[in-house]
Amino acid sequence: MKKAKLFGAGALALVAALTLAACGNNSKTDGSDAKSGSDAAGSVEKPAAIITDTGGVDDRSFNQSAWEGLQAWGKTHDLSKDHGFSYFQSSNESDYAPNIDTAIAAGYQTIFGVGYKLTAAIVDASAQNPDANFVIIDDVPVDADGNEKIADNVSAATFMDNENSYLVGLAAAYTTETNVVGFIGGVEGTVIDRFQAGFEAGVADGAKALGKDVEVKIQYAGDFNAPDKGKTIAQGMYAANADIIFHASGATGNGLLQEAKSINESGDKKVWVIGVDRDQSDEGSYKDPESGKDANFVLTSTVKGVGTVVEDLAEKANTGEFPGGQHIAYDLKSEAISITDGQLSDDVLKAVNEAKDKIVAGDIKVPEAPEK
Repeated sequence: MKKAKLFGAGALALVAALTLAACGNNSKTDGSDAKSGSDAAGSVEKPAAIITDTGGVDDRSFNQSAWEGLQAWGKTHDLSKDHGFSYFQSSNESDYAPNIDTAIAAGYQTIFGVGYKLTAAIVDASAQNPDANFVIIDDVPVDADGNEKIADNVSAATFMDNENSYLVGLAAAYTTETNVVGFIGGVEGTVIDRFQAGFEAGVADGAKALGKDVEVKIQYAGDFNAPDKGKTIAQGMYAANADIIFHASGATGNGLLQEAKSINESGDKKVWVIGVDRDQSDEGSYKDPESGKDANFVLTSTVKGVGTVVEDLAEKANTGEFPGGQHIAYDLKSEAISITDGQLSDDVLKAVNEAKDKIVAGDIKVPEAPEK
C-alpha cells in the first residue's frame, strides 16, 4: 500500500472547465449486454463502468456526477454508452455485489464503486478479480485495526467535504434573516460527518464574526434515497423558522428541493436550499409569485469533482497508469472541491473567498467530525 496523498492542482486543471449534461436513465443493470468499445480506447474493448449507489444515475447529486464524468471521458474517446462504457444501477444494497459481478462478466476492465457503501463489495471483488481495476469513491478500505489497507488493483478517492461545507456554513450565517438554519444528512457516518462538521464550524465562525447567534438544526433521514423523508424533515425545519437548509443526503434531498419550491411559489416566505456534490441551481428555478419574474432558491452548492475523478482515473487506467494501492485525497487546494457563487451577495462572496484562502494556507483548520 502506498501512502495517502493530496491530488495536485495541475492534474485537475480541467475541473473548472468541465461542463456536463445530466442523464435520466433508470434501468437497473443497463450495461449488462454492452458491446465492445472502439479502437480509440486502445486494446481495452470495455474500459470502464460505474456501479451506482441506491440513488441512481439521475439522483441530481453524487451518482449523477459520476455518470456525467464517465460520459465525458467516453466522448473524448469517441465511445458511446454500451459501446465501451456503461453503468449498473443499484436499487438496494443487495445489488452491489451482483452488479459488480455482471460488469466483470461483461468484460469491463475498470469498475467504479460510487459511494462508501460499496466498499466491502469492491474489496471482495478486487480480491477475486486481480486483473481488473477497481475504484472506491468516498471511502478507504481499512484493516481490523483501522489502518488503511488498499489492494494493488484498487484506488481509493476521498474528498475533504468539511472544507467546502465550512464555506457554505459561513455563507448561511451571513445570509440568514431568521438566525435559524438546518442540515439534513442521509446516513450518519464518517463521510457525512465531514459535511455536518464543516457546516456547523462555518456557521459558528460566521455568526461570531457578525456578532450574532445562529441556531443549526440537525436531522438525519437514515437513507440516501428517500425524497419523502427529505420533504418531511424540510417541512419541519422551515416551520421551525429555518430559512436556509443544507443537505448532504443524495436523492433524499430532492424532497427538500420540492418543499422549498412549494414554499417559495406560495409567496408565504422566502426560503433557501444549499445544494450538494454538484451545482443544483437548475432545481431551484421558480416564478416569483409577486413579481412574476424568474427567481432561484438555491443559495449555493458544494461541488466535488466526482465526475472529474471518474474521468481522470478512467483515463489513467486506459493508459496503463492506474494508481493502484493509493489513497488520493481531494481538497480545496487541489480545486477538486468548491462552492458555487449561486445567489450569494458580493459581501458574502468576499467573506467566503477570504475564508477559502485561509483554509488553503492552513490558517483555518476545519474539523472533520462533529462535536459530540
